Amino acid sequence: MASLAESGQQTPIVVVLGAEAGERYLVIDGHKRIAALKHLGRDTIEATVWRMSAAEALLLERSLRCRPQESALEQGWLLVEMERSFGYGLEELARRFDRSVSWVSRRLALVELLPESIQQQVREGKLGAQLAMKYLVPLARVSLEDCVRMASALVQQRCNTREAGQLYAAWREGSRVVRERILAEPELFLKTQRQVPASRPAAAGVERDLEMAVAILRRTGRRLAAALPEMDGPRQEQAQRQIASARQELERMAARIGKEQATPHVEPSPTHRDSGTECKGSEPTRDRARVATVALERTQSSTLELDADSGNPTGGESRTLSATDPRALDLLQGEPGASP
Repeated sequence: MASLAESGQQTPIVVVLGAEAGERYLVIDGHKRIAALKHLGRDTIEATVWRMSAAEALLLERSLRCRPQESALEQGWLLVEMERSFGYGLEELARRFDRSVSWVSRRLALVELLPESIQQQVREGKLGAQLAMKYLVPLARVSLEDCVRMASALVQQRCNTREAGQLYAAWREGSRVVRERILAEPELFLKTQRQVPASRPAAAGVERDLEMAVAILRRTGRRLAAALPEMDGPRQEQAQRQIASARQELERMAARIGKEQATPHVEPSPTHRDSGTECKGSEPTRDRARVATVALERTQSSTLELDADSGNPTGGESRTLSATDPRALDLLQGEPGASP
């Protein structure tokens, strides 16, 4: 307003004249300048008339903007205007904005399904737009009341996207009682969830990666039906190779997990009550290996004394074997042999 008062209007506003405007000028760009000039008591304004429809003018004006990228809410408002005023469908909007149908649908839902209170939280930065589109929009389709309560819980707990996803997943999979408990006391649920990654950071990272992989595969499966008519023979063969490669990688990971589950985590060790006698086909125990080592160091002696605890768990006796005894030879060689 100060600039207009001092220097006057420097840039004309943009208007169109068409049947949809009732043969009147419809403002495409310049609403703030009009309001400022009205406040200054001006009754005229410079304008540029674009010879095109209002819908084409809105799209052109958007493409010519030099200001920072508009927010998801602003994109949603424009999409709603194009849909309601000009009858554009999802596919036409996606083509016009050079985006996917899913991108258009999410932003339309952001401003059409979510109540004004949640939109205000998004505008104020208390809720992220991506978080609201990903978790609050599907919740609003089921229960608008639960959606409002969930949004309030996310704001109060200052949840990030991961924590919001945990709350939404628990609500979606829970019974009515569980859902009510989550919405009534979200801090208790989040407290337990926050403790798990801290104690198992590597496991939590793998779980998140696998969840992302499953989500990507499901999204690709949904897109596949529409993409197949556009895929020629070489592309289909390449897709099959990529799918086979992904399957092999998943099978390797599954086999590794299965092997880990089958492998005991506590190694058995001999106790003072072990007899020292080995089963057929087993490796020598540590006690036997120790005895063999001692025996080899004492090959010059005429006798070999064995600790009674390794051969007789009940008595405190010791036995002396002749160096020529065949059983002593077994011990010297470290081979499995019968206990005395």
